[in-house]
Amino acid sequence: MKSHAAPLGLAVVGAGYWGPNLVRNALASDDIDLRWLCDLDEARAKKVVRHSADVGVTTSLDQVLSDPSVGAVAVATPAGTHAEVALAAIAAGKHVLVEKPLASTYADGLRMVEAAERAGVVLMCDHTYCYTPAVRRIRELVRGGDLGDIQFVDSVRINLGLVQRDIDVLWDLAPHDLSIFDFVLPPDCTPQAVAAHGADPIGAGQACVAYLTLQLPGNALAHAHVNWLSPTKIRTTIVGGSKRTLVWDDLNPTQRLSLYDRGVDLSPPGSIGADERREARVSYRAGDMVAPALPETEALQGVMTELASAVREQRAPLTDGRAGLRVLDVLDAASTSLRYHGAVVPLRSAR
Repeated sequence: MKSHAAPLGLAVVGAGYWGPNLVRNALASDDIDLRWLCDLDEARAKKVVRHSADVGVTTSLDQVLSDPSVGAVAVATPAGTHAEVALAAIAAGKHVLVEKPLASTYADGLRMVEAAERAGVVLMCDHTYCYTPAVRRIRELVRGGDLGDIQFVDSVRINLGLVQRDIDVLWDLAPHDLSIFDFVLPPDCTPQAVAAHGADPIGAGQACVAYLTLQLPGNALAHAHVNWLSPTKIRTTIVGGSKRTLVWDDLNPTQRLSLYDRGVDLSPPGSIGADERREARVSYRAGDMVAPALPETEALQGVMTELASAVREQRAPLTDGRAGLRVLDVLDAASTSLRYHGAVVPLRSAR
């Protein structure tokens, strides 16, 4: 049942790559009333909202923040400016939605989280994939125990470009995978440490290919491969559990999720003689595969709905500032690991 509450007045700051997507979904949402698009390039902003006469265009953030009809600000500027814009909005009493990553440093992210908590406003990170039907279902299956104990997570996010000038491939692509890991893994399966390896074979000045390994409790591992140089685009995630294994292929619209009742079972030590080889304890389970049906909905519509609901209900959103901070914790440790050639770096949350 739809809420009869007044739509949340929203201003989008940034009309570059991601801003137009926020604008389009805000205009399509019954929960949002888009009031402003703010960008230093006024002509670019006008082009984005040219068919929406009710949306104001400005180059002044102060003008946006002084408008009492604006209840929330969506920040879609370069990551290095997220903290500056978000902190100004929080100081003005506005709720804030921030494009991933939450900030360009852990310290800036922590400042944002603490400022929002002091001000009593919602700080939400736009971890878009967490609002897809596939990831929502994965969260239900993993946290509901359908997969059993988590043994491994493996994610591949590779494509050709776009090579960034100011950040490496880890900071560009890995936030998607890390936010998904954070969203779907149960609270007792949080990462403890990270090791990262990266390479720059084209001389771009930062890593263009990277591999990230996260240590999970119970001798489990989560792994992410991110790459700007692959001629083929791959978006797959495998979550292996003691009962079942789940495969998510985001580029396969006819079967995004596959759930396999297949795996390896190990007999208890007491069930065999001491003189038998260890290999004799291993048995392989080959059961059925099912493909759960999923609706086709746009993730950013879910983001808009969650932002408005969190503000209306005065609660933390599903991907709140603390979730964004946990992703920054891993990215920061991964950057340290890269500098030390793959050294294992403990996360702040595990220290």
